[in-house]
Amino acid sequence: MAYQRVRQPRLADVITERLEAMLLEGSLKPGEKLPPERELAEHFGVSRPSLREAIQKLAARGLLTSRQGGGTFVSEQLNNSYSDPLLEMLARHGEFNLDLLEFRDALEGIAAYYAALRATPADKAMLKTRFEALEESYRHPDRASDPMREARADAAFHLAIAEAGHNVLLLHTMRGLFHLLEKSIVANLAHLFEKPDSRDRLMDQHRALYDSIIAGHADEARTRAHEHLIFVEEGLLELERAETRAQRRSQGLPEPRA
Repeated sequence: MAYQRVRQPRLADVITERLEAMLLEGSLKPGEKLPPERELAEHFGVSRPSLREAIQKLAARGLLTSRQGGGTFVSEQLNNSYSDPLLEMLARHGEFNLDLLEFRDALEGIAAYYAALRATPADKAMLKTRFEALEESYRHPDRASDPMREARADAAFHLAIAEAGHNVLLLHTMRGLFHLLEKSIVANLAHLFEKPDSRDRLMDQHRALYDSIIAGHADEARTRAHEHLIFVEEGLLELERAETRAQRRSQGLPEPRA
């Protein structure tokens, strides 16, 4: 029997794989600056030349970028993996908002489920920070004049849930759709806030979702995410029907039968 020699992996390749894993799991985020070379080498317990070689490999793949005198950063392009012409069109056409809500229902329900199962203490601390920022945006005295701020806080909270789920495909899909998600939430809030009690109900839904994840109740978390998005969808459909009725009345047309 012939035996093949076991090859020892090169240290630079091991470091490259470790850094790639950190990019995939979200420990290193797009636009984030890496620690100084000396600090990072000490963290991994490796020599600086081996670390430098690994960074150069990742830079060649477009995952890291170096700025002269400014350090090494995670490429912002990792945020743009879903920014193709189709999504640009979707962002401009509000009539497809319900399609996005249906997609979010499937995606965010399972993200909430896994977040409840897998959230670490650090994840829970971040969820708390994002939830409190969302709560503050709803209470702000000038909140009605800045829907984008509310939408960003809302989207950031849902993204933190995806991060806490520790599923790399869910996380990067949510990150890739973040810009589209923000625009969708702005449109949704603008419509839903026309109803007097919707703001309080939305905040209650977010609080129930947050509480179920923190408590580790996975099935309940998935249900709360579903209930939240169904409320948004039903609210938008109700407003669309009201607008249609108003248009028919203005044109002197009879009301459609139920």
